[in-house]
Amino acid sequence: MGEVKKHDTPLMDELKSGPWPSFVDDIYSYAEKHKKQAGFDIMGQMELSYKNKETHWKHGGIVGVFGYGGGVIGRYSDQQEKFPAIWAFHTVRVNQPAAKWYHSSALRKLCDLWDHRGSGIMNLHGSTGDIILLGTVTEQLEYIFYDLTHQLNMDLGGSGSNLRTPECCMGMSRCEWSCIDTQDMIHEFTNQFQDELHRPAFPYKFKIKISGCPNDCVAAIARSDFSIIGTWRDDIRIDQEAVRAYVGGELKPNAGAHSDRDWGPFDIKKEVIDLCPTKCMHWDEGQKKLYINNAECNRCMHCINVMPEALRPGLDTGATILMGAKAPILEGAQLSTVIIPFIKTEPPYDNIKNLIYKVWDYWMENGKNRERLGETIQRIGLNRFIVDVLGLKPLPQHVREPRSNPYIFWKEEEVEGGWTRDVAEFRKRHPA
Repeated sequence: MGEVKKHDTPLMDELKSGPWPSFVDDIYSYAEKHKKQAGFDIMGQMELSYKNKETHWKHGGIVGVFGYGGGVIGRYSDQQEKFPAIWAFHTVRVNQPAAKWYHSSALRKLCDLWDHRGSGIMNLHGSTGDIILLGTVTEQLEYIFYDLTHQLNMDLGGSGSNLRTPECCMGMSRCEWSCIDTQDMIHEFTNQFQDELHRPAFPYKFKIKISGCPNDCVAAIARSDFSIIGTWRDDIRIDQEAVRAYVGGELKPNAGAHSDRDWGPFDIKKEVIDLCPTKCMHWDEGQKKLYINNAECNRCMHCINVMPEALRPGLDTGATILMGAKAPILEGAQLSTVIIPFIKTEPPYDNIKNLIYKVWDYWMENGKNRERLGETIQRIGLNRFIVDVLGLKPLPQHVREPRSNPYIFWKEEEVEGGWTRDVAEFRKRHPA
């Protein structure tokens, strides 16, 4: 290791003055310790970006590893003479384990790998869920891929117009509300969809995210093309004694999460009953008993979150399938839409896999370039997608808003005799 060249970075240094830990301190201390010129050059280029108020990264072409079409995002500096150590600063996405559980030895090996092959700068995790290894050069990519797969038993994640790395919450490994085994499902889907994950063939990106309950801790409904949300279809389980304990102040609401100040005595009507979105709950003060009209419950989880020792999800569990969430790209941002209100989830989950394949078959054939699934649904209409593409029956749960289009369009097979008319027969009925 030779001497490193430092740059004057007053704007970046300003970020070190706040009350919170700074990434600037982290990068500088790492670069000093390991004599990494890339650490100082990245700060120098960022200083220039702050000064000019524009990026100095350019996309100079496609880079990757042999046999894969994704997993590496090429990044090149347009200030290579000033900052030669970051002439290339490629990002490597690594497929995270389900629910992001790690053994400490695996993390140490990963850090050692990146110290040796890259900049040493990592992000755990990217917004899609991947482990993000920030900054390496083209010549190191095959070595990194070999070490990941042979030494760490890890694989690259997804990038480009393909299936992005599937992601899930902690599920049954840690959460008592989880209605489905999110980790097993993610492991199964990741193995099943290897070709779609590594070899881009889609109109644009496709994300699968799984949450174990309607709290949706991975924001699947806001961020994924195919959202799987654990739910139940029987009654919420009620412990009436525990409900009375909450009302009487013996148990703290929200598991004590808001105990930083005195909010006054717990008011079940104000904090639970009146906040129920479907008004399906009733507290009988005389009987000291909670009633729930489960047929009207939409599984929002609010009452369960407020009184976790009194209320629990039902026992007949499965998942709700929603589709079409996306960021504002061609059209505005949107949440995913309920497609299947309830489906059982049993290994190997062939019913869900077949549904995903059916969606992909249509979208790959009919989706436009850089068009997310949600935008395809917007373009062709939700009714056509549900009935014609998926072969499902329309349900009340499919209604997002009252109709605004006054026209009804019939298909030819729905009209007696179709569109064809006999001119001679018409003239017999309507003589000149």
